[in-house]
Amino acid sequence: MVQLRAVTRVMRGIFPVFLYSVIATLLCFVEASGADAERSSGGLMALYNFCESGGPLVRDVSPGGAGGTLQIQDLRRVERRDGALRIFGDAVISPLENGQRKLSRALMASNSLSLEAWITPGSLNQKGPARILTFSGNSSERNFTLGQDGSAIDVRLRTTETSRNGIPSLSTGEEAIRGGVVHVVYTRDRQGRAVIYINGSLAAEGGVGGTLDNWDDGFGLHIANESGGGRPWTGSLHLLAIYSRALSSEEVSRHFEAGPAAADSVESSVAGRSEEELFFENRVAPILANHCLECHDSATREGDLDLSRRASAFAGGKGGKVIIPGRSGESELWLTVHHDEMPDDRYPLSADQKAVIAKWIDDGARWSLDFIDPALYLSHVGVSDHHVRRLTVEEYIRSVQSAVGVDITDMARRLLPADLRADGFRNTAYNLTVDLKHIHAYSELASEIVRRMDVRDFARRFSSRLKFTDNDMGALITAMGIWIHRAPLEEHELFAYRGITTSVAASGGTYGEAVSLVIEAMLQSPRFLYRIENQIGDGTAWPVDGFEMASRISYTLWGSPPDADLLAAAEKGDLYDRQSVSGHVNRMLDDPRAIRQSLEFFRQWLNLDRLNSLNPSADHFPDWDPSLAQDMEKETLMFIEDLLWKQQRPIHQIFDGDFTWLTPRLARHYRLEASLVPDGPGQEFQKVIFPEGHPRGGLLTHGSVLTVGGDEASMVSRGLFVMIQLLRGVVKDPPPCVDTTPVPSKPGMTQRTVALERLSDGSCAGCHKKFEPLAFGLEKFDGLGSYHQMDEFGNALRDDGQILVPGAAEPVEYESSNELMGFLASSSRVEETIVWKLTQFALGRPLAYRDAPAVNAIIEKRPQRGWTWKELVRTILLSDLMKTSMTETLENE
Repeated sequence: MVQLRAVTRVMRGIFPVFLYSVIATLLCFVEASGADAERSSGGLMALYNFCESGGPLVRDVSPGGAGGTLQIQDLRRVERRDGALRIFGDAVISPLENGQRKLSRALMASNSLSLEAWITPGSLNQKGPARILTFSGNSSERNFTLGQDGSAIDVRLRTTETSRNGIPSLSTGEEAIRGGVVHVVYTRDRQGRAVIYINGSLAAEGGVGGTLDNWDDGFGLHIANESGGGRPWTGSLHLLAIYSRALSSEEVSRHFEAGPAAADSVESSVAGRSEEELFFENRVAPILANHCLECHDSATREGDLDLSRRASAFAGGKGGKVIIPGRSGESELWLTVHHDEMPDDRYPLSADQKAVIAKWIDDGARWSLDFIDPALYLSHVGVSDHHVRRLTVEEYIRSVQSAVGVDITDMARRLLPADLRADGFRNTAYNLTVDLKHIHAYSELASEIVRRMDVRDFARRFSSRLKFTDNDMGALITAMGIWIHRAPLEEHELFAYRGITTSVAASGGTYGEAVSLVIEAMLQSPRFLYRIENQIGDGTAWPVDGFEMASRISYTLWGSPPDADLLAAAEKGDLYDRQSVSGHVNRMLDDPRAIRQSLEFFRQWLNLDRLNSLNPSADHFPDWDPSLAQDMEKETLMFIEDLLWKQQRPIHQIFDGDFTWLTPRLARHYRLEASLVPDGPGQEFQKVIFPEGHPRGGLLTHGSVLTVGGDEASMVSRGLFVMIQLLRGVVKDPPPCVDTTPVPSKPGMTQRTVALERLSDGSCAGCHKKFEPLAFGLEKFDGLGSYHQMDEFGNALRDDGQILVPGAAEPVEYESSNELMGFLASSSRVEETIVWKLTQFALGRPLAYRDAPAVNAIIEKRPQRGWTWKELVRTILLSDLMKTSMTETLENE
C-alpha cells in the first residue's frame, strides 16, 4: 500500500494532470481491492474512500449505500490528492438528497454502531469540536458527531439518556492524536458500552446508556462541517465508514493494520439492472408463471404457444404473434386476459394484474429471463418474509437442554401441540403459530424446568458473587441473559428481570428464589421461545448481526442453540469474518449433533413421519406387520447416514446407491433374492449390497418412499412426489369437477393402463403427462414396496417410461427402474433441488424468485464430482442468503 502511494507521488511529476488523476484513481481502487480481505464487511452501512478523480461528488461505495452520495459545496476549498480528500478551508460536504433514512433506521434497529475514520489533521488546534463526520440537523441537534477538539477526539451520541446534542459526550484525553495519519474508531454496543480507539489501541471508554429510538431520521450526513457551516474541520480524509454494529477490538486492530485503504464497492444482486428488467422479473414473470404456464410451457404448448421462454413467447402460436411490444391493444396476450378468456377454466386475472401486463407491453415488453421457472413463483414474497420464528418442539427441547441442562423431552412432547409440515418442513416460520395451549404449556414447563435445576450451582457458572447488590445481580442477569436468550439483553429487559429480584429481596425472599424466578421468566420470554431478527429497514437485504448469525449457524447444523464458543465469537464480532464462520462450521460439522440434524432434514423432506400412521388394507396386504414401517424408516436413515457421513459420498448418489440396510423381515417383505436376505434369527439391521443392474438401489426403491402411492401404488401420487420433491416441478390442483378417486387395478388393467387412459384424454393429458410417466419405472414395486413381475391379478408389470424435466420440451426415455435411478442421480435439476430444499430448511421459510440469484450463486460453487453433505452445508452457511435478511419499511414512511 505504501509503495502504491509512493508511485502516485512520483507520477505526479511525470504525467500530465489529467492522466495522473486517472491513474491515481485506478491505483486507489487497486489498493482498495487488496484491502478487501483485511476489512470487515458485516454490518457495513456506509463507506467513503475518496477515490473519485475529480468533481464535486463523494460516493458511498458500500454494498448497501445507506450513506448516499454527498456533494462538496465549494470545490475551491478542497483538493483531491493521492486517493485522499484534502480540506483546507471552511468546506461543507452534504447529502445530495435530504435525510439518510436507511442509515438512521439501521442504526436505530441495531441500537449499536461503529464510526471509523482515517484522517490526517491539518492542525491540532481545531475546536468546536471540529466536525469530521456528523449526522445532524444543525450545530446543536444531532444523531451522532465524530469530532476533533484540539489533540483529542470527541464523540457525541444522541440516545434516550443523552441530550439532543449528544451530551454528555465521550472524549479521549489531550494528545490522543498527533501529526500524521491517524486511525480513529468509535464503537457503541447494544448494552451501552462505548469505546474510542486511536491507532488500534484503547483511548477512552465509558457508558452511553439508553437506546437510539429518539433519533431523527430527517437529519443528514455531513463531512468536515455542519450543514450550515461554523464547525469546520481541516486536514486530509482517507476513509470514513459507518457500521450498524460495534466492531470488536480484534477487528479494530485488523483495520488499523490494513491501513487507510477501503474495499471497493461490492456489486449487489440488482446492480446494473434496468427498471424494465426488474419490472418484468418482479411483476410480470410471477403472473405468467402462476396463470399462463400451466397450459403454455415448453411441454404443453397449447395452441403451439410457449410463454416460458423469450424466443418462443415472441414467436407466438398457431394464431400468430401474441405480444406486440409497445402496443398492448394489438397484443393477443393482453386481449385474452382483458376479456377474461384466459386463463381457461381458472379464475381470471385481477384488475391490477391486467394493468401490469398492459404496462409491460406498452413499455416495450422487455424480457430479461432465459426461462421462467414456475417453482420460483410458488411462494409470494410476503410469505417468505418472517423475522420471528417460534422454536419447534424439538428445537425447544434441545434449547432447554443446552441452556440449563434439563431434559424436558417427555413433558414437552406431551404438553406442546405437534408442529405440522408446511411447504415440506415443520420449521416453516409462517406455520409456527402460538395459541393458548402453547402459552399454558410454556408456563408449566418453565416451572418444572427450574424445579429440576440446582439454581445456585447454575448461577455460579456466570458469577462468583451470589449477592443481591445491584452490581452483582445485574452482572449475573446480564451474563445469564446472553446464554439463555442467545443474545445480549436489551436495557428494558435487564430492568424487568432486575425488578423481579428486587421484589423478592424486598419481600424477604432468598437469593435462590430470586434467581429461580428470573430463569423461569427467561424461559418464557419471546427471546427464548422465538428466534427474532431485526426487520426494520428500507425493504432491501441488510446484514444480520453476529448473534443472529450464530443462531442461524447452530440451528441449521445442530437444531439447537449456539454453544459457548459460537456465542463468544458473536460477541467479539468474529462472525462477520468469512474465515471465522468457516472455522466454526467445520468444527460443528464434526459434532454428532450435525449428523442428527442432517437426518432430521431428510425425515421432514421425505415426510417419513407418515410411516407412523401407515395402515394398509388388510384385504390387499394380509401379511402386513406394523413393525415393518419402523424398519422402512430406519432403512432410509441408516442408508443416508452411511452414504453421506461414513463414506462421505456425493449427495446425488442417494438416488442410485448400490446398497441399503435391512432387517431379515424387511428383506423378505421386499421379496429379495434369498442370497441377499441377511442371515441370523434376530431382526438386526445388516448392510446389503446389490449387484450391478439390480432393480433396487437408491431412495426411490425404499419402502419409506414407495408407500407414498398408497395401497394401489398410485402413479399420480408417486409421479407427483418425483415431480415436486425431486424436480421442483409445479402442477396446479385439478378443477373442482374432476373425480380424483384412485382407480384400482383389475384383471387386464394395471396402474400404468389407468394412467395411459388419462394421458389419452385431452382434458387430463396436459398436466398428467408432466408427472405420471415419472412413476412408470416404479410399477413393479407394490404399494408397500415389495417387488413383483406381475400384480395380484396376473397382469404383467413393466418398469420402462419417460421423464420430463421442468423446462424441457421433450421427455427422456428410460428402459428400467435402474436407468431411472441413474438419470435422477445425474440430473442437475435434482441436485439443484437439494440445494433449494436445504437452503429453505436452513432459513425456515419458502424461497421466492428474489432468492434465485443467491441460490444460483451457491449452485455455481458445485464441485465437479458433486456436493458432499459437508461441502453443501458449509457453502450455504457462507452464502449471502445466510448473512443477510430482507428488511421491511415502516408503514408511515
